[in-house]
Amino acid sequence: MTAAIEGILETALYADDLDAAEAFYGGILGLEKITRQANRHVFFRCGPGVLLIFNPGETVHPPPPQAFPVPVHGATGAGHACFRVQGPALDFWVKKLIEADITIEADFRWPNGARSIYFRDPAGNSLECAEPGLWNIA
Repeated sequence: MTAAIEGILETALYADDLDAAEAFYGGILGLEKITRQANRHVFFRCGPGVLLIFNPGETVHPPPPQAFPVPVHGATGAGHACFRVQGPALDFWVKKLIEADITIEADFRWPNGARSIYFRDPAGNSLECAEPGLWNIA
């Protein structure tokens, strides 16, 4: 039997201020919130996957006995995630982000012709919206 990895189910980023993260990802980016656990995490539906936003100050502590046995984890510094966006919608996102006073750090075409835009979330994570053709994905 072949057991190939099918794709990425979850992507995690870290943010100290979950209120700001929730307002940004839910309000500005329009992602559907799945759940929030106090000051530990907030999770969002993102296409067929899930975007996990963890407070790194909380996830470095072992879970309490009644919780799921998820190992401790965390990160320091800015992370990165790229959202799949069809080319014609990128102009919409540039406009929406600028209207929300979010700086577009880069907007360019890769050698294969795919376009990417880069910006930051309130925690400083580097976010990208790119055409799926960047990686030869339809």
